Amino acid sequence: MDKKEDLYIIDTHAHYDDEAFEEDRDELLKSFEDKGIKRVVNIGASMESSRNSITLAKEYPFVYAVVGIHPSCAEEISDKNISLLEEMSFDEKVVAIGEIGLDYYYDEPDREIQKKCFRAQLDLAKRCDLPVVIHSRDAAKDTFDILSEYKGVKGVIHCYSYSKEMAREFIKLGYVLGIGGVITFKNAKKLEETAEAISFDDFVLETDCPYLSPVPNRGKRNSSLNLTYIIDKLSEIKGVSKDFIIEKSFENAKKLYPKMK
Repeated sequence: MDKKEDLYIIDTHAHYDDEAFEEDRDELLKSFEDKGIKRVVNIGASMESSRNSITLAKEYPFVYAVVGIHPSCAEEISDKNISLLEEMSFDEKVVAIGEIGLDYYYDEPDREIQKKCFRAQLDLAKRCDLPVVIHSRDAAKDTFDILSEYKGVKGVIHCYSYSKEMAREFIKLGYVLGIGGVITFKNAKKLEETAEAISFDDFVLETDCPYLSPVPNRGKRNSSLNLTYIIDKLSEIKGVSKDFIIEKSFENAKKLYPKMK
């Protein structure tokens, strides 16, 4: 990505607390300003990574944090941890609850434990008037049914992977779709159809780094510097300029995370 002082790009979903960035985290994060990446939202997936996300947000003014328990860590759920997450949510740099949801790909932990963890954190988000970052894998119906119980709670369906028809239903509930590197994959026909079908108000840009690096860097460590490839692909699919994709994604990200300055 070339130097773009006039661009204002927001990576709405990253994991810079991951050990994949141990050797060059500071250097990498400090390079973003000159590349037009002006905000990064670091996402919690466990109690530890939620704390680490806040630490990162305190160290870098342009980084914001999201706190929550990922479905794969659902056994961490307890009244004590919900109280701790609630305390974290009051921090000025914490902009949402997440990444929360359901993941039936491996069917671990047990689905009922995942649902309990999911609902407890949706209750928390509603109580704290914060948006949510939703992880949903092979669990479209249960995710939709549970979100439907929480009128007024809004957020993002991270790394959206379902049909365009399902996308419309999530959007009706008040959710936007997180579009990342998968949109560049050769087998991403369904996601391309979804991106083509939704309006310009219904998506945000994300990387999920260090995971899901886009083509031509697929298989390598991902970072926010790769957002340019996602922007290129969305521009091609939607038939609009790259600058328009950047502008709309910025507006949508600000609406998604109203606490973000």
